[in-house]
Amino acid sequence: MRITSISSWLEPVPLRRPYEIASMVISSVDLLFLRIGTDAGVEGVGSASPAEEVTGESTADCLAALGAARLGWLEGRDPLQLSPLLAELEGSHRATPAARAAADIALHDVAARSRGVPLVDLLGRCHGSLPTSVTIGITPVGETLAEAEELLGRGFRCLKVKVGRSFDEDVARLRRLREQVGPQVAMRIDANQGYTAAEARRLVDVAGGLGLELVEQPLPAAALAAMRALPESLRRIVAADESLLDEDDARTLAGPPPVCGIFNIKLMKCGGIRPAQAIARIARAAGIELMWGCNDESAVSIAAALHAAYSSPATRYLDLDGSFDLDRDPFSGGFAVEDGRLRLLDRPGLGVDPRPGAAAASNQGTAGP
Repeated sequence: MRITSISSWLEPVPLRRPYEIASMVISSVDLLFLRIGTDAGVEGVGSASPAEEVTGESTADCLAALGAARLGWLEGRDPLQLSPLLAELEGSHRATPAARAAADIALHDVAARSRGVPLVDLLGRCHGSLPTSVTIGITPVGETLAEAEELLGRGFRCLKVKVGRSFDEDVARLRRLREQVGPQVAMRIDANQGYTAAEARRLVDVAGGLGLELVEQPLPAAALAAMRALPESLRRIVAADESLLDEDDARTLAGPPPVCGIFNIKLMKCGGIRPAQAIARIARAAGIELMWGCNDESAVSIAAALHAAYSSPATRYLDLDGSFDLDRDPFSGGFAVEDGRLRLLDRPGLGVDPRPGAAAASNQGTAGP
C-alpha cells in the first residue's frame, strides 16, 4: 500500500455557547483537517485545533505545516510502516504539535482501517467506557447553576468548572453548586494557571468540603517548585495541563518526587497518539494517573484521543467534551455518549464518517499551501 494523496483544509466554526476561562473568552474555533489517500482505496482523516496561548502554534502555522510543502514527503510511502513515518514526522513538525497530531491521527486511522479493526484494538484495549466531564465556564452563580441543571438533565454526572479569576468568588460559586447538585455528582475545577501559590494553598481547606475530584493547573505552567511544595493531600489531586506539553515535561513532572498526581494529556499539545502513549508510559511507571483532555475540537480528534485513552491502563479521567458545543462539525461518529459515559463505536479506524458535503470540503474550504 502506498500513500497517493494528501489534502488539508481549514474550517472556522462558531461555538453554540461561548465560554470564559481565566485568561480569555472563547466563542469560535479554527478546525483544520487532513485527509490521506492510498492506492488501496483506504483513506484516513486527522484533525487539528491548535492552542497558540499554550504551545505557540497559530492557526496559520498549523495550516502551513499541513500543506504539501511540509507533508509531500509522505506520498509514495507505505502508511503501514508507522514507526519510521511517525519518527520523521516528529523531526519535521516538532514546532507544530497540533499539525503533527493531525498527521499522526490520519496515519493511525489508515493503519486500523486497512486491517478492518477499531484503532483501540490495534493499540491494545484496556477500557470499555468511562464518564467524561463537561465544562462550565466562568459565569455568575445563577448561570452556573442553570447550566449545571441542563447538563445533568442530559445525563452527565461529572462537571468541570472553570475558575481562576477571584478565589473567594470561585469558592462561593462552587459551594452553591455543590449544594444544588448534591454529593453524587463529581466536581472538578480548572484554574488555567489563574491562582497564586498562596491561593492554591488555601484550596487545601476547601477541597475536601467541596468534594473536588481534581484541581487542574492551579498555578502558572513554569511554577513547578511552588506546585511541588503544595501539601500532599492537594498535590495528589492536581492535574498538570499547561505544564505538560511533551515527554520531557512528563519526565520532569514525574520526579521524584512528583509535581502532581495526574497528567492531563492532550493530543494537540503533545503531537498525537504516539507521543501521548509515551507520556502515558512515563505516568504509569511513576504511579501518576491519566486524564485525557482536549481543546474545542472535531469528533475526529476527540475520537482519536478516546482510542488512545482506552489503550492505557493508567487512564482514570476523561475530559473529552470538546466537540459537544460546536455549531457544526464536518465529521460525526467515533463514539457514543451514554449516560455521560463515552463508548467507542465498533467501526474500523477512528470510526468517524464525513457529514454530507464534507467529502468535498478540501476543495471548498481554505486549503493548505
